[in-house]
Amino acid sequence: MPTMLLLRHGRTTANSAGVLAGRAPGTGLDDFGHRQAGALPDRLAGVPLAAAVHSPLQRCVETLAPLRAARPDLPVYAEERVTECDYGEWTGRSLRELAELPLMATVRTRPSAVRFPGGEAMRAMAERVVAAAADWDARIARDHGPDAVWLLCTHGDNIKAVVADALGLHLDHFQRIAPHPASVTAIRYHDHHPLLLRFGDTGDLSEFAPHTPAAERDVAAETDAPVGGGA
Repeated sequence: MPTMLLLRHGRTTANSAGVLAGRAPGTGLDDFGHRQAGALPDRLAGVPLAAAVHSPLQRCVETLAPLRAARPDLPVYAEERVTECDYGEWTGRSLRELAELPLMATVRTRPSAVRFPGGEAMRAMAERVVAAAADWDARIARDHGPDAVWLLCTHGDNIKAVVADALGLHLDHFQRIAPHPASVTAIRYHDHHPLLLRFGDTGDLSEFAPHTPAAERDVAAETDAPVGGGA
């Protein structure tokens, strides 16, 4: 099966301000996030991407912009199902303030039981994102073959949900997973079980170029905020 590279968007103005952005419009990358995005083409040099799929939110669009400029022929698709969790009335609020609310204790320990006030259940978020990843992976396999590599640019909680599913973890354990901004996590949906090939990588990704000699592969493999994927 293809290899899926899960890319978390770069650091945002909300990340650096300690605010839960959610789906609020106008949340873009901060200066450091733009530098992270600018490094992506070199990090992926030599990896022949079949396609890039992304959340339609601004921070994911901006993260992919340098890669799209470097690869103008790369097929790119916006996918609503991998947008950020709808945090409802929590959207735009300070994470420090939210940490004092009783519901946050449940977010930390039993996320499968959480529905955000006026927003989405965390279980529903996980189900839609996992389904979207599987659907796109099957589409890439059909259109580009089992050795294809493709990129999915999305949000921290979404990546946590996909990784938890791949590892067979209950959603209540997904808070143990912390993908940093601009990090890449690689998963292959093997016939028998998913394989987590790499998690939270912020460096060289040349391992995923086909026919790379083993001797040339890179073998080296800030926050614990429980919603929004952390900073």
